[in-house]
Amino acid sequence: IKAMKGDTIRFGATVTLADEDTDEEATYQIVSEYEADLKAGKIALTAPIARALIGKKKGDSVEVHTPKGTRAYEVLK
Repeated sequence: IKAMKGDTIRFGATVTLADEDTDEEATYQIVSEYEADLKAGKIALTAPIARALIGKKKGDSVEVHTPKGTRAYEVLK
């Protein structure tokens, strides 16, 4: 398997985010719905946060609309 190359977030990418309100960091890999396991840091491509991240780059800010309200994250890597 080849490592993901490039600056743009896409399916299969591993992304580290910082919550802009709490500065908490989290790392997720964007996977298929069948592979998704939040406890293992794997989020489905169809999840709101994954959809918001697709096409973004390091340093971008992302707003994610969730059932608990809108959250803002910065893409760290």
